[in-house]
Amino acid sequence: MSDTYYDLMRRQGISRRSFLKFCSLTAASLGLGEAGAQQIAQAMETKQRTPVIWIEGLECTCCSESFIRSAHPLAKDVVLSMLSLDYHMTLSAAAGEQLRANAHETIKKHKGNYILAVEGNPPLAEEGNYCIYYGKPFVDVLREYAKDAKAVISWGSCASWGCVQAAKPNPTRATPIHKVITDKPIIKVPGCPPIAEVMTGVVTYMLTFDRLPDLDAQGRPKMFYGQRVHDKCYRRPHFDAGQFVEAFDDEGARKGYCLYKVGCKGPTTYNACSATRWNEGLSFPIQSGHGCIGCSEDDFWDKGSFYDHLTTIRAPGLANLGVEGTANRIGLAALGVAGAALAAHAAVSAIKQASSRGRNDRVSDVEK
Repeated sequence: MSDTYYDLMRRQGISRRSFLKFCSLTAASLGLGEAGAQQIAQAMETKQRTPVIWIEGLECTCCSESFIRSAHPLAKDVVLSMLSLDYHMTLSAAAGEQLRANAHETIKKHKGNYILAVEGNPPLAEEGNYCIYYGKPFVDVLREYAKDAKAVISWGSCASWGCVQAAKPNPTRATPIHKVITDKPIIKVPGCPPIAEVMTGVVTYMLTFDRLPDLDAQGRPKMFYGQRVHDKCYRRPHFDAGQFVEAFDDEGARKGYCLYKVGCKGPTTYNACSATRWNEGLSFPIQSGHGCIGCSEDDFWDKGSFYDHLTTIRAPGLANLGVEGTANRIGLAALGVAGAALAAHAAVSAIKQASSRGRNDRVSDVEK
């Protein structure tokens, strides 16, 4: 009988207290609350480990690099061990034929019960020969390993959308995973790379609850891709007020104004960057003074310069005015709202003053 996750943790010397802390913080990162922490603990104490095979096509290994640098509680000791890393070309101790034999053994032993994690994508031009895996085109290995998988995780924008390899003119015909594997559930975790805590959160959810997280229309986990970067950005009040950086290092930049005019794609990018952030929650590109480039969205390489701002955008907070326009119009509308408020306040004050004077005059007449 296979070990449970909890059995594995105990053998690694992880205390009961640390285990419960892991469950609580994992539940919090997934938005599940205390009841969710109890569910995670129970699942990890009773469920057998689910094997995960991780393969890599056309990519730069940044997804693996991001994953192993997660600040997620006990990630190095727990989450990595939760994966049956019998096959990972970057992280596995084995190599060559021994590594491939491990993968085949896992597939045979856990047929229909393993998760295939894919980093990068397959090129389809020239019969797939732009990416060779053990003497075979990667696309053939991808289909072979996906055949008996329970589900597929597309790590990063390369696997989810094609990313830079698929940018025009795409000479190798680099193709996202969902256009090659069409008969398996696929969870897309885009980003270049995805945030480490997003990756470990998705893995933890799937391995403990034995089901896919709720996905949006594009196949991304809603818990991490349900809101735009713009929605929780700390510069959002400046956007609503029409205060924008006009050029890098101008006075607006030094004051922390909104980066929309210098190309920030936060208003159209769905990701957890502004909430979860990077480097153990320390920062994210917008906080560092650079606009979001929309790396978790489809075809972000082919949507023009990262520094050209969007020509139209709905202005949150000004929907009652029906504003749909550029940053300049948003600013003007915001000023208009402020001006109208000031005018209304002045009018009310004038009425109150006139009414007060009228009462005083009447009192004076009575006294006379």
